[in-house]
Amino acid sequence: MAKKAQASEQKRPNIFKRIGMFIKQVIDEIRKVVAPTGKELLGWSVAVFIFVLFLMVFVTVLDFGLGKLVMLVFG
Repeated sequence: MAKKAQASEQKRPNIFKRIGMFIKQVIDEIRKVVAPTGKELLGWSVAVFIFVLFLMVFVTVLDFGLGKLVMLVFG
């Protein structure tokens, strides 16, 4: 078992080759990224804004309702 661990350690490239390989892979992945068009960006921004507004209303109603319920039960 110890021989297998030593064999796998010996096959690994040195730290500088691994760092270089990592940087090359990062650059290759960044080249695949596509920036959204202006229309897509506006659409997603509006969608996020509406979703945040919905959550704000939901939490406000929940807070108000639970507050009234607590006052009714304990008040």
